[in-house]
Amino acid sequence: MSNCCVFAGQGAQVPGMGRDFAEADPEVMALFDKANEILGFDLKKVTFEGPAEELTKSNVCQPAIFVTSYAAYLTLQKRRPVEFACAAGLSLGEWGALCAAGVLDFESTLKVLEARGRFMQEACEATPSGMIAIVGASADQLKALCDRTGCTVANINSAAQQVLSGDKAAIADAANVAKELGIKRAIPLATAGAFHSRFMAPAREKLAQVLETIEFKAPKFPVLSNVTGEPHSSDPAAIKAMMLEQVTGTTNWAKDVETAKAMGCDTFVEFGPGKVLSGLIKKIDPALNVSNVSDLTAFAE
Repeated sequence: MSNCCVFAGQGAQVPGMGRDFAEADPEVMALFDKANEILGFDLKKVTFEGPAEELTKSNVCQPAIFVTSYAAYLTLQKRRPVEFACAAGLSLGEWGALCAAGVLDFESTLKVLEARGRFMQEACEATPSGMIAIVGASADQLKALCDRTGCTVANINSAAQQVLSGDKAAIADAANVAKELGIKRAIPLATAGAFHSRFMAPAREKLAQVLETIEFKAPKFPVLSNVTGEPHSSDPAAIKAMMLEQVTGTTNWAKDVETAKAMGCDTFVEFGPGKVLSGLIKKIDPALNVSNVSDLTAFAE
């Protein structure tokens, strides 16, 4: 059996992340310094020290999680090299997976994620919208909920958990309609807006212009698409198109995991802060092995 590396998404951020990797390795510290130079602001300080409010802003959070996740990946490969059969990531984490597979270099990925985060934040501020997690709904209940509220499916995290996006009124309505339909739980999320939905169309359009200036290469190993749940094409232009679709399309994390399993992966290594993806992977299939590289305790004997 083989290994799949997975990269954390937005919401996993926490002040102090990545700091111990950097303090233990000058090469990793240089990554954060390079990020400061490329971005033109002190990403390192915000990542290492906070405040949390600043770190939560999408244009800060997305590059910060990427650099931290990439630092974790680099640290593992230097200390205990692992060969990965494929890679995946949740939303912004998919960009980390593409970087690990050599589709983009570190500098390009960083530029893309700062722009992506900024454009998504602008889209959130332009139209009040939000997201709500739905737990324990059947396919029929979920369809009825979307039909009655106008919400759309943003994330398929597992068979038992989906996240819907919609305008503010639709999200408030969804919480009430879910009760009427007998759905187990409906939890409004503290997000800036309705990610992975039509509300992100302006961000997608602006990001397309940025990606025209970025060189993509064929992946060195398969990277699973959030949109299709299948490996990306080896055609760089097709990968660009799919990553634009990801901004407004549904993120099917559950299918990514099932595809990795079908490719022979029984072990998933999560890079970046938190254990969100590990938790979701275990919900999808409790028999799968998961581990996290979020700080140096991952290397404790």
